[in-house]
Amino acid sequence: MSNPSSSVPRWQFWIDRGGTFTDVVGKRPDGQLVTHKLLSENPEQYRDAAVAGIRHLLGLAPDAPVTPDRVECVKMGTTVATNALLERKGEPTLLITTRGFKDALRIAYQNRPRLFDRHIVLPELLYSRVVEAQERMGAHGEVIEPLDEEHLKERLWAAYDAGLRSAAIVFMHGYRYTAHEEAAARIARAAGFTQVSASHATSPMMKFVSRGDTTVVDAYLSPILRRYVEQVATEMPGVPLFFMQSSGGLTDAHRFQGKDAILSGPAGGIVGMARTAALAGHGRVIGFDMGGTSTDVSHYAGEFEREFETQVAGVRMRAPMMSIHTVAAGGGSVLGFDGARFRVGPESAGANPGPASYRRGGPLAVTDANVMVGKIQPAHFPRVFGHAANEPLDADAVREKFAALAVQTGRPPEEVAQGFIQIAVQQMANAIKKISVARGYDVTRYTLQCFGGAGGQHACLVADALGMERVFVHPLAGVLSAYGMGLADQNVIREQAVERPLAPEALPDIAATLHALAAAAQAELVQQQAGAGTMAVHQRVHVRYEGSDSALVVPWPDAPAPLEESSPALGDALN
Repeated sequence: MSNPSSSVPRWQFWIDRGGTFTDVVGKRPDGQLVTHKLLSENPEQYRDAAVAGIRHLLGLAPDAPVTPDRVECVKMGTTVATNALLERKGEPTLLITTRGFKDALRIAYQNRPRLFDRHIVLPELLYSRVVEAQERMGAHGEVIEPLDEEHLKERLWAAYDAGLRSAAIVFMHGYRYTAHEEAAARIARAAGFTQVSASHATSPMMKFVSRGDTTVVDAYLSPILRRYVEQVATEMPGVPLFFMQSSGGLTDAHRFQGKDAILSGPAGGIVGMARTAALAGHGRVIGFDMGGTSTDVSHYAGEFEREFETQVAGVRMRAPMMSIHTVAAGGGSVLGFDGARFRVGPESAGANPGPASYRRGGPLAVTDANVMVGKIQPAHFPRVFGHAANEPLDADAVREKFAALAVQTGRPPEEVAQGFIQIAVQQMANAIKKISVARGYDVTRYTLQCFGGAGGQHACLVADALGMERVFVHPLAGVLSAYGMGLADQNVIREQAVERPLAPEALPDIAATLHALAAAAQAELVQQQAGAGTMAVHQRVHVRYEGSDSALVVPWPDAPAPLEESSPALGDALN
């Protein structure tokens, strides 16, 4: 099918598929924006919420294909990978590693975050089987033991016969000396493995454990993402499809990798927050994104903050991600009373069954507390509930359940509901303190920018708890994460370990490495059909004091001026 002329105005769709709701922002051919919100899971009504939202705004029948003659592109963030990681429902994965290191990722760093716990519950491993390859590269590139390819083939055939189709390859020093990993990847693909993630391509950085965990996550989640991408693309043949990465940039759907998908949805919210705050004249903002499952808080003071090594669901990740702190207090967070105290979360009612007011027999949740005190009016809430997905929230069910709690506590139902709201507000305020006050920022000088479906119900209470005087609510605050998908740029981030003392004689080699990385990133963007004239290259180096573990991220100068003049931060480090 030939693509229509780019001069013909067509629809664009920007979508955030969250844990509870899916938000859709459509840009009409005349430039106007329209929005739609629907439950992420409603199996009686549709197979996929994102595609159903597009069909609704286009006025198509439930099974009609979405075609490129009407749709220019779809930009999307999704929690598919996040949910698979949290629920451990990824692809069964084989770990291929150097002989003698099969338990290295389980042993890891032996961290004890809760020192006095007598019963330590370790996170469930993502890989289900290990193959030890007879090989070993030295730290300086010498071959201590050549790779025994025949031995590895036999082990891979046995794993393939056992039903495994996804493999993660992590060899000692493989990030720097890649020959053995490349050979193992070739053998794995020849054996029939459909997903092969090698650490030198997935996370080419030092530290065996975090490099290995990142590679395993990529192998574990990428097949899940691929199936979801193919499912969506099948219903939209020929329509360009882009996904938001954890780093805050869009990528072509077929290049979307598991390691870059963990914060796909929240990253769109950060982009939307930053762009809209700048347009409104707010230079420093605290992002407060309260959705149905959780609340994401973030700090922005002129540039995006990213983390390069994080821990998600008990797994160490080394991949660029937006710096976001999440707390389990969303509109769907379950309310509980154990006979002595109120609890909010961490369990969530999700979209199915959802809170008690969703007409699916769910438990009381934060949304129900707001219905009880009158902050949510069912008459003005989307009518997407019930078997036909056309009924309002069920306020009667909420009152009935709070009346039962009132009997147990000896307090009026409204007071009980308000108590739960206060607990949720305090949890969210504490989360904001961790990213602001705990890092030396005076939060009272910032604007609280609230967004997400439940943000407006709690923004003023959170601001009061923190002593903040300004709250910014964008007209599209309820769907700002989806709006952010449309405001985001396509980006490619490339990394490489150099590991040299920062001295004048090392600068040419560092510059050459950065130039090669920039060229590779630009080539990939060209393959994704990004316009070459609109590309911008940002170069950063991570410097650390010798013997330390924490790196300082400083910009690399573009101009050939002396380092002290073009990059004072790097010049200070050099001196």
